[in-house]
Amino acid sequence: MKIENLADLHVLLHTARGGTLTAAARTLGLTPAAASAALKRLEAQLGARLFERSTRAMRLTPQGQTLLDYASRAFELLAEGESLVTADRGALVGTLRLAAPSDLTRSALLPWLDEFLEAHPGLQLALSVGDRPLDVTRDEVDVALRYGVLADSRLVARKLADSRPVLCAAPSYLRRHPAPQVPQDLLEHNCLTFHRSGRRQRLWRFARNGQWTEVRVDGDRIVDDASLARQWTLDGRGITLKSALDVRHDEAAGALMRLLPDWETEPYPLHALLPSGRFVPARVRALVDFLAAKFAALPSPGGPKIAG
Repeated sequence: MKIENLADLHVLLHTARGGTLTAAARTLGLTPAAASAALKRLEAQLGARLFERSTRAMRLTPQGQTLLDYASRAFELLAEGESLVTADRGALVGTLRLAAPSDLTRSALLPWLDEFLEAHPGLQLALSVGDRPLDVTRDEVDVALRYGVLADSRLVARKLADSRPVLCAAPSYLRRHPAPQVPQDLLEHNCLTFHRSGRRQRLWRFARNGQWTEVRVDGDRIVDDASLARQWTLDGRGITLKSALDVRHDEAAGALMRLLPDWETEPYPLHALLPSGRFVPARVRALVDFLAAKFAALPSPGGPKIAG
């Protein structure tokens, strides 16, 4: 038998994303009973079990994962077709679902996104801000901006900017504490750390003349929002290691001073991640192109420095 109702595939999609039929029903405006019936109808038509059920969550079977992959691509293609058919003289329409790090959003993206939306009034932006990376293949995200070297080769990525973390502190902190001259001096400082990809970033690596050294830092504050680590640094609470993109305005204003400028840090590139490389809606492609041009136009990172 063949699938008779595309709405049933929406139940499959949202159950996989939310982990439960209740979550899918809530998102789609259905009763749990109606959502359950739709899923059972799909399984009966295909003659295959799509989910393993438990009291807490529902996990896709291999057959369910295969159908989900193809259904996701089909819905992406339909959405692209709808936007092209209904667009007025090629205007971009629809909802853009963007996920981005907190500091980058505040330091760079907000005015750029205003500019992009003004140029494309048919678009609606759904912005998710935070430092916990979303799964672009499972969460409702069209494009996610993410720092760091990518470990998952399955992701479709476009590099937007090359960046490295910079060590920095506020002048008020440096008036009370002598600036570090070598990385090991950080053991005597209050280092403000934050979680990235679910892990606390407290192993800081530096290189000079091709020789790398590691310092396991510590401090009195740990946070899962990198923008708060930056704010504490601005308030003179300690030293932090942040992307040069995130602190470029603070450096230019003299609110933060760069430390150990003669020491190199590890690459920290910024990528745009897409859930599919095959079907990319025009609105998503336009946003990524726009952001790539904006990052390319930024001046090389600089700022007030304190010699190491």
